[in-house]
Amino acid sequence: MLGFLKACFLISLFFFYLLSSCSSSLPPSCNLQKEFLLNEMHKPGDVVLGGLFELHLTSVLDEGTFTSEPQQPHCSDFNILGFRHAMTMAFAVEEINKNANLLPNVTLGYSLYDNCGGLLIGLSAAISLASGREEQFVLQQNCSGIPPVIGIVGEMYSTFSIAISDVLGLYKMPIVSYYATCSCLSDQQRFPTFFRTIPSDAFQVRAMIQILKYFGWTWVGLLISGDDYGLHVAQSFQSDLLQSGGGCLAYLEVLPWEGDQNELRRIVELMKTSTARVVMVFANKFRMIQLMKEVVRQNLTGLQWIASEAWSAASVLQTPVLMPYLRGTLGIAIRRGEIPGLMDFLLQIHPEETDNKQTNMVRQYWEYVFQCKFKPTEKAESSETKCTGQEQINNVETEFLDLSNLRPEYNIYKAVYALAYALHNMLQCEPGRGPFSRNSCANQKSLELWQMVHYLTAVNFTTSFGDQVSFDENGDAIPIYDIMNWQWLPDGRTEVVNVGDVKGSESKGEELLLHEDKIFWNFESKKPPRSVCSESCPAGTRMARKKGQPVCCYDCVPCPEGKISNQSNSLECKSCPSDFWSSPQRDHCVLKKTEFLSYNEPLGICLTTSSLLGTFICVVILGVFIHHRQTPMVRANNSELSFLLLVSLKFCFLCSLLFIGQPRLWTCQLRHAAFGISFVLCVSCILVKTVVVVAVFKASKPGGGASLKWFGAVQQRGTVFLLTSIQAAICTVWLVSSSPAPHKNTQYHKDKIVYECVVGSKVGFAVLFGYIGLLALLSFLLAFLARNLPDNFNEAKLITFSMLIFCAVWVAFVPAYINSPGKYADAVEVFAILASSFGLLMALFGPKCYIILLRPERNTKKAIMGRKTNFDILGFRHAMTMAFAVEEINKNANLLPNVTLGYSLYDNCGGLLLGLSAAISLASGREEQFVLQQNCSGIPPVIGIVGETYSTFSIAISNVLGLYKMPIVSYYATCSCLSDQQRFPTFFRTIPSDAFQVRAMIQILKYFGWTWVGLLISGDDYGLHVAQSFQSDLLHSGGGCLAYLEVLPWEGDQNELRRIVELMKTSTARVVMVFAHEIHMIQLMKEVVRQNLTGLQWIASEAWSAASVLQTPVLMPYLRGTLGIAIRRGEIPGLMDFLLQIHPEETDNNQTDMVRQYWEYVFQCKFKPTEKAESSETKCTGQEQINNVETEFLDLSNLRPEYNIYKAVYALAYALHNMLQCEPGRGPFSRNSCANQKSLELWQMVHYLTAVNFTTSFGDQVSFDENGDAIPIYDIMNWQWLPDGRTEVVNVGDVKGSESKGEELLLHEDKIFWNFESKKPPRSVCSESCPAGTRMARKKGQPVCCYDCVPCPEGKISNQSNSLECKSCPSDFWSSPQRDHCVLKKTEFLSYNEPLGICLTTSSLLGTFICVVILGVFIHHRQTPMVRANNSELSFLLLVSLKFCFLCSLLFIGQPRLWTCQLRHAAFGISFVLCVSCILVKTVVVVAVFKASKPGGGASLKWFGALQQRGTVFLLTSIQAAICTVWLVSSSPAPHKNTQYHKDKIVHECVVGSTVGFAVLLGYVGLLALLSFLLAFLARNLPDNFNEAKLITFSMLIFCAVWVAFVPAYINSPGKYADAVEVFAILASSFGLLMALFGPKCYIILLRPERNTKKAIMGRKTNKT
Repeated sequence: MLGFLKACFLISLFFFYLLSSCSSSLPPSCNLQKEFLLNEMHKPGDVVLGGLFELHLTSVLDEGTFTSEPQQPHCSDFNILGFRHAMTMAFAVEEINKNANLLPNVTLGYSLYDNCGGLLIGLSAAISLASGREEQFVLQQNCSGIPPVIGIVGEMYSTFSIAISDVLGLYKMPIVSYYATCSCLSDQQRFPTFFRTIPSDAFQVRAMIQILKYFGWTWVGLLISGDDYGLHVAQSFQSDLLQSGGGCLAYLEVLPWEGDQNELRRIVELMKTSTARVVMVFANKFRMIQLMKEVVRQNLTGLQWIASEAWSAASVLQTPVLMPYLRGTLGIAIRRGEIPGLMDFLLQIHPEETDNKQTNMVRQYWEYVFQCKFKPTEKAESSETKCTGQEQINNVETEFLDLSNLRPEYNIYKAVYALAYALHNMLQCEPGRGPFSRNSCANQKSLELWQMVHYLTAVNFTTSFGDQVSFDENGDAIPIYDIMNWQWLPDGRTEVVNVGDVKGSESKGEELLLHEDKIFWNFESKKPPRSVCSESCPAGTRMARKKGQPVCCYDCVPCPEGKISNQSNSLECKSCPSDFWSSPQRDHCVLKKTEFLSYNEPLGICLTTSSLLGTFICVVILGVFIHHRQTPMVRANNSELSFLLLVSLKFCFLCSLLFIGQPRLWTCQLRHAAFGISFVLCVSCILVKTVVVVAVFKASKPGGGASLKWFGAVQQRGTVFLLTSIQAAICTVWLVSSSPAPHKNTQYHKDKIVYECVVGSKVGFAVLFGYIGLLALLSFLLAFLARNLPDNFNEAKLITFSMLIFCAVWVAFVPAYINSPGKYADAVEVFAILASSFGLLMALFGPKCYIILLRPERNTKKAIMGRKTNFDILGFRHAMTMAFAVEEINKNANLLPNVTLGYSLYDNCGGLLLGLSAAISLASGREEQFVLQQNCSGIPPVIGIVGETYSTFSIAISNVLGLYKMPIVSYYATCSCLSDQQRFPTFFRTIPSDAFQVRAMIQILKYFGWTWVGLLISGDDYGLHVAQSFQSDLLHSGGGCLAYLEVLPWEGDQNELRRIVELMKTSTARVVMVFAHEIHMIQLMKEVVRQNLTGLQWIASEAWSAASVLQTPVLMPYLRGTLGIAIRRGEIPGLMDFLLQIHPEETDNNQTDMVRQYWEYVFQCKFKPTEKAESSETKCTGQEQINNVETEFLDLSNLRPEYNIYKAVYALAYALHNMLQCEPGRGPFSRNSCANQKSLELWQMVHYLTAVNFTTSFGDQVSFDENGDAIPIYDIMNWQWLPDGRTEVVNVGDVKGSESKGEELLLHEDKIFWNFESKKPPRSVCSESCPAGTRMARKKGQPVCCYDCVPCPEGKISNQSNSLECKSCPSDFWSSPQRDHCVLKKTEFLSYNEPLGICLTTSSLLGTFICVVILGVFIHHRQTPMVRANNSELSFLLLVSLKFCFLCSLLFIGQPRLWTCQLRHAAFGISFVLCVSCILVKTVVVVAVFKASKPGGGASLKWFGALQQRGTVFLLTSIQAAICTVWLVSSSPAPHKNTQYHKDKIVHECVVGSTVGFAVLLGYVGLLALLSFLLAFLARNLPDNFNEAKLITFSMLIFCAVWVAFVPAYINSPGKYADAVEVFAILASSFGLLMALFGPKCYIILLRPERNTKKAIMGRKTNKT
């Protein structure tokens, strides 16, 4: 474009130079520097109009080497229509000159130039028009005068018009174009002198959009030319289409100028693959010719073309080759007009003999039309004719004289008249009333071009054709377009039919008028095509834009639950009202279902049954106790409280019924009140029983009898009543202040209304539960403390167990209740009530009833005691590590100066109860009695505890001692639950939590790609919390799935272990993670060895990753290669010396002394042998040498728990040190106070412990985060079995925790030993990747990692691995056998090439041949009696009709086309009716002849003469023809692609259109056949000389039998077999008729001629008696 503007600028400079090259002599004059050699035509006049036309299509320019004077351009390819355009202008000028009312006394002239289809030549012609033809002219003094031309009609192309307007617009030259449509030319700022009589592309685009909206075409393609015309159209179209919301562009392509085949091929392939069925083309006819060549080459059909005005009437495209593709085209065409007198003017055109100029337009026209030359070339061939000028134009057929479609010519006509009317108005101006300065007028002798422009804007006139012509503010005429339709007539001619128009209106916009019934559609349906990107979205869905695609392309997304759309193409789904929900179709709202815990459902029935069963058991036990109330068992257990307890338990069971059934106000208020009071009554009875047990025990000691006076019967009843009354008061306040009420809840299930009771005041609900919990806890603690009383007071054990069950049930109830929605919350609460009630009932009364009823001999007092323990030498080393750390701190002058640390170490004996007892002992101190100071202050017995080993023990101890703010620093408890500072605010640890360990494990799994693993855990808090955390983190990370999760039994249950190992053996998971303790692993590995389970990759938790007890020759074949998470290893200098100095004190004979037990264990001796000691039992002397014994106690190469203990002790020491270093007035406590050593508070230690931060001698930093966890780090260990039999646990990496980066895994994979033959990591996945052609299908009830690779169903594909869904192939495609890509479906029809088609074709032709042969025989023997006796004329007609019957079957063979579908049944029906009507008439004639042979019957034959026979046949056949015509016109059969029979095939078949029409056609044939059969049957017994009736009867019997059998066979035959059945029926019935009717006759004629006599035919042999 920039180059073009430069060219225009240079030419304008040249133009200015031409006009200013004036001579210096007087008077001044101007000379033309250069005259262009142009095709031109001139007529002089007072005022001259210029015209620019395309008389030649192409031009050849000089190469421009400038080594010689450049040659003038050469024009070629004469354009006869362009010449007609020029002559139209000449005619208009002549007509105006003859008009006395227009421009009187002024003669118009014209100068017409040829642009030769080139921009530079057109621009040269325009400059020639503007500068004039005189080679020299004298300038007047005022430089005034008439311009060479006062206006120009032209140019044809928008690009040319832009260039010329840019140049001549500088000189205000008015230009009126008849064909330039570019909307850019409406810019009056840039083109102020440009006008046009053709609508602009802006209007054309809007007209196109109106057509698209009329037919609902929202998905169209747009092809444009690469010039200003096309580019501006594209810009305008996209803008207007977006604003109108009328559709979207599927593609926009620019047609290449030079006909680039590769580009055209790409464009047509794009059109072929696009789903847009409508294509608009804004380009000239030459671009269309190039495009259509490629369309034909690729055979692109099925498109609806929309033509712009540039080619909508182009006859060059209306050829037999292109019309199969272009017929049906809709086009925008310039308004057609009529110009009277133009034909006479054109016929008068004749070359002037005196004008021999080669550029003369008329001479070139003459030479083109008559194919001659006025001056033949020197090298002319003999065939070149010389023009004489006397040739007759009337004798030549040329489109030049075809004035039936005047469109551009009509615009030229209006343009000339517009200039003429402007000049006329200007010359009619009255002086003093003019429009210019000082009301002046223009003067013809000094006319200015800008004055013409002024008058041109005001032009307004009406043509003789009735069209108004005026220009708007943009220079555009009133817009109007014709809408044309290309129709290909049967005779091969093409007709472009006007089917409507579109007009522009300022008030109404574009008004479209279409006569749709006139439009021809080039589709099988004969209806407008459907061209949309996406089909309408039905009700129940909404439109969702496809990402990156136009707004017309969308998916129909089903409305989500709870929302509906009841209209098609909804943009949004509407929410249903609160009590309603969406239907399954999402198109209307329905009432929500209701849900509550009902008596009628299985869950409600089970709970009700359990409640009544518990009540019944209470009644039975109460009866047993009443009956046995005098026995020691009942009396010893406080019978009155037992009875009251049973009654309260009965109420507990019954109160659960209030939770079942639809909630009402009274049930909501009563349920929790009844529940709370009943359970408090129950628990208070248990509490009082526990107190009485303790009191009785104290009373049994000397001097303890006084304690019983406070626990008499009255006090017991009073206590129970008081405690129950408190709960009753709580319930009353709650119900009065904020009572529970029924509520409709829609939050749990959006499609259901859940009826539930809201508790009202949550505080009241919590106080009710809390009070029960407080009493239960008191009962549990009292019973727990009294559990070890002598067995004659052993009810405390039963109470402990029962309350443990009670507490466990209600502790589990809280999270279950919170997380249970709707009726399940009620079910959980009922279950908790029943479980706790059954627990109390069975625990308290089960053993007693067992003894009372089944073991009455045990209804006495007995004592049982005894316990066995195993000494843990590593546990002792842990304890000594703490002792060493304390000693080391005491020796450190910089840490805790002037303060000596002590320690109290207790053994938990591997039991929770002993561990809890030891913790309480530490907290309460060792003194049996101590005196309280006034302010109750002093140093606590211990300021902190290092421990516990197990998470379960740590939870229990922290729960208890946390109440007293006792700081606990664990070295081995890893449960992530202990990080909950809300629950365990005083708990700290120097070992990472299981949460980090689990994440570390997941990092290892992801590193090696193990997505299918087994998990074994211990049954304590450690294992259970690990399992919960592991499953949660594994799900979030997407790292894999668990093949199984099993809990290892505590007691080494062999059956359970056997089941677990068998599960591991059958599982496909090759990786097993174990979170358990050494003891569990020992028990598990025994079973693994027994079952010889190999081929597993073990992953060890920190609890056993360094366990030497497992590293034995027996187990290492299975466990070598194990990867484990290990506690950080450390070094503790001086620990070995300290351990070697440990020695038992001779004065300490306490059996619980740890050192003595350690000594006895190491040296296998006893300080005090038992009385029944065996001979092998040695007595310890205390002088044994520890150095002489090989024990793991002194193996300090792998200090891991010990290092954590060491850090824990130092953490407490540094906390105490920091606390004692506090300066008064700068402390962290209230009023900036500091802690005092003499009045130290435990919570103060907790404060300083949270701020601890120090570094060990090994270089590890120790500090605690907000959860009490130390900086996490784990070593990754690999178990390797060396060739010498030793085991080495090698560090192969580590994993560290980081707030910013998460878990950082570092692995040295080359150091890892793998216990597999491949020496590589195993592969552990549930399912292998699914290849292309399959999709992943989740295995029901299994994790997401387990899926089947399900082959895509037929018609669907997946072209990627691990596809979740298979995609459907397009309608004409099918899936490949591998299901990984789509292939074109096979096609099926009854073909001439297949055996079935060949057989039927052969049979058809054979039948035709036989008919011809028989017809020849009959014609040859037409004079014989046999032929003459059988109505020869009807016989000949019958043979011809049978021949047609045979031939019509061929129409059923071959691919169905529209004409074959329409013709096959019509030909079949008419042929068979012709045949059957002949047979019917023959039958009637036979009967008539028989009647005529009787006396007086001759008259009957007059109704059955030859004329009547022909008339009857014609009439009957005409009826069938009429039926066929009505059927074909109303609902014609048509070819159809059927995909219902075979999904992988397209069956080409003919649908009958109207089933009624088809039925009437067959029914009429059947009716005639039935009549023929009945008549022939009735006449079958006529004398033998009329015996043709027998043959007709037999033939019609065959005919009817065939067609009766045809109906069910046709209905049940799919696809091509239906056609085959119909062809078979046609051939069978035709052969039946042919053989039955003509076989016997041919037999007589050819083989038994002696019987072909009148005597033989008429005669009959008789016997005379």
